[in-house]
Amino acid sequence: QVQLVESGGGLVQAGGSLRLSCAASGIIFNINPMGWYRQAPGKQRELVASITTSGGSTNYADSVKGRFTISRDNAKNTVYLEMNSLKPEDTAVYYCHNLSPRGYWGQGTQVTVSS
Repeated sequence: QVQLVESGGGLVQAGGSLRLSCAASGIIFNINPMGWYRQAPGKQRELVASITTSGGSTNYADSVKGRFTISRDNAKNTVYLEMNSLKPEDTAVYYCHNLSPRGYWGQGTQVTVSS
């Protein structure tokens, strides 16, 4: 059974930081590129950041470049999203997703940034 379990969300003031984690099980983690997505109310889900299998290459949406950092620990089957200088527009449910033909989603973790 495949599980992607996100954690680390919460309520934070603008300018603050959060670190999200996504623990994977049931997949061969180190052959899956991984991504973090977010979905704000009334908006489409968007890709925020992605990372290759080794972690050697990352990509970011323009809206989070310079503020968010994606990383992974293949020994722990976990991908992270470090979020700094948070803005109210970062408020959303954040999901991790394995970027493979057979992709899976976690249940999401809520991030709320107050102004």
